[in-house]
Amino acid sequence: MTTTTADSSSISPALSPGNVAVVTGAASGIGLAAARRFAGLGMKVVLADRNVEALAKAADEVAAQASGGGAQIMTVATDVGDRSSLHALDEQVRKAWGRVHLLMNNAGIQPGSALFSPQENWDAVLRVNLGGVIDGTRIFVPHMIEHGEPALVINTGSKQGITTPPGDPAYNVAKSGVKTFTEALQHELRNLDNCRVTAHLLIPGFVFTPLAAGGRTEKPDGAWTPEQTVDFMLQKLGEGDFYILCPDNDVPRQLDEKRIRWAADDILLNRPPLSRWHKDYAEAFKAFVEE
Repeated sequence: MTTTTADSSSISPALSPGNVAVVTGAASGIGLAAARRFAGLGMKVVLADRNVEALAKAADEVAAQASGGGAQIMTVATDVGDRSSLHALDEQVRKAWGRVHLLMNNAGIQPGSALFSPQENWDAVLRVNLGGVIDGTRIFVPHMIEHGEPALVINTGSKQGITTPPGDPAYNVAKSGVKTFTEALQHELRNLDNCRVTAHLLIPGFVFTPLAAGGRTEKPDGAWTPEQTVDFMLQKLGEGDFYILCPDNDVPRQLDEKRIRWAADDILLNRPPLSRWHKDYAEAFKAFVEE
């Protein structure tokens, strides 16, 4: 599946030329691809990441995509797992450019975890993947509401936060929290008088990024590129979607829906948790998928 990038007017007025976009985890992967697209729409783009060396390289790539060749790019070394670092990012952006119109809480790590693996991995994943989204939102969004102009919050979740497959429980817990938090955020925003900020949950599929590469240097056939993912995201933002559930070259939308429905039915049908991976339900799940 391929997608095309629309102009800002067909996506959201928040993405208008001259408006400010802040992207965390912007030095690589989906964050970098998003920053490039936003620059291509004529936005001022703030790249935040804790990898300073990669940030400098990313800034050059983003500047090369800027609409009209007049790039306005800012890089800020930021650790989203450190609340004071996010406060410093907010202050620096508002001092330089004032109002923020798009916040993409995208930074994430995946060092791997097991239920009883070292505490350090759990702490790091929850601090960055969940805490970074919560703190980034709570620090930036009040000002976005206050300035009264159209604005977007995009939080990067994961299908692992919905179907929670076995193998990396810390990551699943964090991404489940991102889903729940973003749902609560959108509910809050839509019930504020005259609020022009909306929230959206990006749910990537299999994307070939440094986070998911696992040491591979060539993209697997089943994976999407970060650029495909961001183009799909922009398309769905233009359609007003809250849940931006991305397919890839391996898993079509229909299969994603069946997996999600099966996971929800574990509760409704009182099956064992994660029954999709339970030996007693393997044939039943196979039949369900093939219906």
